[in-house]
Amino acid sequence: MFLTKNDFFEIMEGNRRLTLRAIEAFPEDKFFNFTPDEKLRPFSEMIKEIVNIESGYINGVALDKWEYKDMFEGISKKEDFLEISKEVRDQTRRLFQEMDEERLNVVMQDSFFGPEMSHFARLQYALENEIHHRGQGFTYLRLLGIEPPEFYVR
Repeated sequence: MFLTKNDFFEIMEGNRRLTLRAIEAFPEDKFFNFTPDEKLRPFSEMIKEIVNIESGYINGVALDKWEYKDMFEGISKKEDFLEISKEVRDQTRRLFQEMDEERLNVVMQDSFFGPEMSHFARLQYALENEIHHRGQGFTYLRLLGIEPPEFYVR
């Protein structure tokens, strides 16, 4: 059995709730500054990427408006990161519900990152990217001596 559009969205929603709880677990300064190695980015930079990709993709998929922009320009407080993340997700909820499943099957060149793919595959990539970076955030939390949110609570 394949996932329906709404099944997939529920998976996206559960993952976002967990990501928001990971953000909340970080102390303010560590959210913006902590990295276990100079080659790695702070969790705040990963959240920027997650949410900016989501915004760019949902506007492109739903409205055919392909623009990748930094939704966090000038933002330096964790509370504001949470608020912007929630605002982008609210927009995603609205646009996702307005789309039909046929729209998710459209195949085209990726306007931001790479090869031709379906809109569903594009949104799946965004979800996998979020999961990957959240896992890095969980590792950062553990290195800071902070227990990450329970993975199974969505």
